[in-house]
Amino acid sequence: MDYVKPTQLIEDVANAGAYKSTLKIRDILIKGILSGAFLGFATTLAFTATIETNLSIVGALVFPVGFVLILLLGLELVTGNFAMLPLARIRGLTANKNVVYNFFWAFLGNLIGSLLYGFLFYIVATKLGHVTQGAMIDKIIAVAEGKTIAYKSIGGDGLIVAFTKAILCNWMVTLGAFMAFISSSTIGKIAAMWLPVFLFFAHGFEHAVVNMFVIPTAILMGADITLGDWWIWNQIPVTIGNFIGGFIFTALALHVVNKKTATQTKNVFVTYPPALKGKEMN
Repeated sequence: MDYVKPTQLIEDVANAGAYKSTLKIRDILIKGILSGAFLGFATTLAFTATIETNLSIVGALVFPVGFVLILLLGLELVTGNFAMLPLARIRGLTANKNVVYNFFWAFLGNLIGSLLYGFLFYIVATKLGHVTQGAMIDKIIAVAEGKTIAYKSIGGDGLIVAFTKAILCNWMVTLGAFMAFISSSTIGKIAAMWLPVFLFFAHGFEHAVVNMFVIPTAILMGADITLGDWWIWNQIPVTIGNFIGGFIFTALALHVVNKKTATQTKNVFVTYPPALKGKEMN
């Protein structure tokens, strides 16, 4: 049986979070850049599927491919880390400063990767600015304006909506990150993590890293969105909401119901993935 019981799963995730808090800045940045780009690939794939089938549910079904690549390669996605590292901290496996350290560099890496893919995709989709209309261009602009201008139009209520959608989003995203540990087989990991990520994308919730690609790319394509609109009406409240959703509803909740098996040794870093035991972590 390759099924990992929840109690063991939580211990494994905590150990993984502890390991992530020890990574070098260079490694976090490179892994973060790749993660941001891979989610950009997944987003444009989902948009392509939606456009060609006229069914948004089909786009949601294919989107998790990017998330799967990130988890199987052990990369750094700040939204997933919003649950994994706090869990390690709760269990005494790392320190607060190490959690913040990882969050900062992973966020920056994700942003750079998202912007990089966005610029490259802009070149392809617009033929370096020579094409200003098309199904994909219109889709990206419409989605981005719905994530910024639509919230701005209703003021403070818009911020509450964006914030709430971000909480719901990362509740599922972090659950997906945890589910990658529920099986020892590759197929089992893929199937398990696919489900909650599909749920978040199908509902149209707000994911900070996806938005790092969609909104600036839409701005390049001519959307009526300013940098202030991007950060004030989406990126900042969504990032905060993603953290709360991942920390409270995944890390804290699953820690509490499995706390009897919490690792008792303080400040001990366990290698991740398990295959690295006995080897250097960095």
